[in-house]
Amino acid sequence: MATIEAQGQKAICRAILFDKDGTLLNFMGLWGSWAAALTDLMERKLAELGSPGGLNKAALLGLHTDEENRVIGYDKTGPVAMGTEEEVIALLASTLYAAGLPWNEAVTAVRELNGAAMEELKQRRDAVPLPGLREFLQSCQEVGVKLAVVTSDSTAGALEHLEWMGIRDAFTSVVGRDRVARGKPGPDMALLACRELGISPSEAVVIGDSNADMQMGKRAEVVMTIGIAEEFSGDPLDAVYLRDADVIISSYQELRIYEKEVK
Repeated sequence: MATIEAQGQKAICRAILFDKDGTLLNFMGLWGSWAAALTDLMERKLAELGSPGGLNKAALLGLHTDEENRVIGYDKTGPVAMGTEEEVIALLASTLYAAGLPWNEAVTAVRELNGAAMEELKQRRDAVPLPGLREFLQSCQEVGVKLAVVTSDSTAGALEHLEWMGIRDAFTSVVGRDRVARGKPGPDMALLACRELGISPSEAVVIGDSNADMQMGKRAEVVMTIGIAEEFSGDPLDAVYLRDADVIISSYQELRIYEKEVK
């Protein structure tokens, strides 16, 4: 057993369940380039179909763009941040359907465009761990805390990204959306990870960057939910979207984990 401490709050735990995107790795560093590539391909496809409306990246996917319509950020409560690959494909397919393609052709077209964007992503391997993550993982291993990944990405995709970052061996369990009946905010991922770690959910902590992660943890009845938001300065308004977090941090440097309470 170990004690994890954040912002003066403490919990006894045997395991930590991490979200992946935006929690283990820099979200925009990896998925920003993918989103830019995919939406560019989509805009070309819509132009071929003669669609006058184009693609509203903000309204459809929750992407933030600059004056030249380049992707520069994302809504942490939006589809790109919280949705599965298939959900994003369905949203994009709806625009091709509205432009005149039959639904089956629209879905097939988006899957092909997504495959091209994903291939670009794999060529770049832009998976960068958040600051302080490697050191925190090492501290967890030193005190015997088990680690798992619970992500809305596919299990295969998650394993690939962990390999790119060189941290695959740190995690005993990796649970993607494809391994459970219900994704976040349902508890299924957390419950499966706990079973694979051989612990009770009440002995686990969840760390994530979306409120779906926090709700998953609450529904699984974990001991603590920790929201991570790089923009967090201590003002709750900085990360109001993490409303179900027990505690919010801006970086892993704000976490302490140790074998027993310090006297």
